[in-house]
Amino acid sequence: MSTILLTKKFSFEMAHALDGYDGKCANLHGHSYHLEATVEGAPAGADGISLDFHTIKQLVQRAVVDRFDHALVLPQWSPLAKEVSAAAPNLILLPFNPTTENLLLHFASLIEPVLPAGARLHSLRLSETDTSTAELII
Repeated sequence: MSTILLTKKFSFEMAHALDGYDGKCANLHGHSYHLEATVEGAPAGADGISLDFHTIKQLVQRAVVDRFDHALVLPQWSPLAKEVSAAAPNLILLPFNPTTENLLLHFASLIEPVLPAGARLHSLRLSETDTSTAELII
């Protein structure tokens, strides 16, 4: 049976700081993130669709984009968390430093459980700048 890879692209704005990092990214800053979610499936039925692009859009939008768009993301232990919590209504505290690599792993854990039967997350690509992209192959 043939396997088809379907990729849907998303964009969102997010701020973060990397606690303990020795460089500019230790400071509070933001990015215009671009996420590409690739789902694997087999064409089924007379229409030949393995998974509708609209379905992928809805699932990833709810699981990731709606949660992280215009959010401030910090590690739970960050000293900044206490300072900004009252001023940042969309503060997300995570049990890890919000690096691109860690975010990819987290996003995969949010997307995989909501995919319909017969579909599998193949890969995620996350760009935080035009020249900086990380990719997770599952």
